[in-house]
Amino acid sequence: MFIDKVNIHVKGGDGGAGCMSFRREAHVPKGGPDGGDGGHGGDVIVRADAGVSSLIDYRFKHHFKAQRGTHGKGSRMHGARGEDLVLKVPVGTVVREYDEETKEAGELIADLTHDGEQVVVMSGGVGGRGNIHFVTSTRRAPAFAELGEPAGEGWIQLEMKLMADAALVGMPSAGKSSLIAKISAARPKIADYPFTTLVPNLGVALTADDYSFVVADVPGLIEGAHEGRGLGHEFLRHIERTALIVHVVDLTGDWEGRDPLNDYDIINRELALYADELGRRPRIVVANKIDVPGTEEVCAKLAERVKADSIEAAGGDEFADSPIDPKLYCISALTGAGVESLKNAIGSKVRELREAAREQQENTAQYDMVWEHKREARDAAFQVVQLSEGVFRVSGPRVERMVVQTDWDNEEAIAFLQHRMKRMGVDKALEDAGARDGDEVRIVGYTFDFESAMAREDMFAELED
Repeated sequence: MFIDKVNIHVKGGDGGAGCMSFRREAHVPKGGPDGGDGGHGGDVIVRADAGVSSLIDYRFKHHFKAQRGTHGKGSRMHGARGEDLVLKVPVGTVVREYDEETKEAGELIADLTHDGEQVVVMSGGVGGRGNIHFVTSTRRAPAFAELGEPAGEGWIQLEMKLMADAALVGMPSAGKSSLIAKISAARPKIADYPFTTLVPNLGVALTADDYSFVVADVPGLIEGAHEGRGLGHEFLRHIERTALIVHVVDLTGDWEGRDPLNDYDIINRELALYADELGRRPRIVVANKIDVPGTEEVCAKLAERVKADSIEAAGGDEFADSPIDPKLYCISALTGAGVESLKNAIGSKVRELREAAREQQENTAQYDMVWEHKREARDAAFQVVQLSEGVFRVSGPRVERMVVQTDWDNEEAIAFLQHRMKRMGVDKALEDAGARDGDEVRIVGYTFDFESAMAREDMFAELED
């Protein structure tokens, strides 16, 4: 089964709790704090793997969770880090955020176009710090530690787009499957009725000079494909990555008696309407079924149209480079006539395009760095909303995790949380929103009485991060 788009829920591993412990040894009556840190939770990583050909592994299992970190112990023994969870996907997979409520894809996370390329889609929680970290000149025996940080979780969308050098496009029954079977070892289903091909097929072709390239047989397109008619969107996405479009035209008009020139115009229009860049993609036009008697006249007309379109695409200059090859390649995928010269022409053009693409690969995006910066900015942001008179809610990923990390049975831990919130600017934001001493502040499932910075100034003088 060919699966090319899935939505999955991912969760990093929770961080382990830090330990509150004091050194206890013979002849050492005041050994001091020695609680170790909790281990960080594992990350969820999406990695492109050339050995994976579809997203079938994610069709029935939709929830994935990395391993949590273990808790810290006494004697400064730190907890072990949780193992990362690596999700392998085909090369050419696009990773996006996904909103399960609206059923819409969100911001791009990564476009994994090379074997081994990866991105952290959900980070594990940070392990809580043991009480050894909270010693100050005035607090010699801190009797609290941090709990582990809860890991982030959410939905992402994995969308596979074929990584082929050339894509065969055209109307249904134009002979694309027969052609890929002739030029490669691919063996797609071939029959004399439309929409025989329902999923893309890949084949590796070898030119006369032993240059190999990957060609994709994309299921037939129909008018309105750019709007999703038929399975337009499902098929057109697989053309987006190809360096070269090979437009196959059926000279016979198939059993419906279609006009081949009109078919040619329809496919060109659908590509341009789906994505403007596709309309300008390098292209070779192929006239198929020359073995059928009576196709000579329409073949000549199509050759004239292709040459005219090539000149127009070059800005009206017949001698300028054009994305459309001015030559019409006339073949018979049935008998093999003209197929070898077409294969060599495709290979030559692919080689030229791929060499040009390699020169631009030095600027390949470092997704982990880009995505991490965006995630950090969103993580640190928080919002203060007044729910009613004297009642305020504070929300934001980082501030909520700080609250969850706090041991609410320990007064020192609560005081330390208040200090951290002040450092983040939460107190000032509440005051700016109109909060006054004694007002109720809600963060996740906890409720506080607001105290202004001035009222707590003396209380936190000795607290340090």
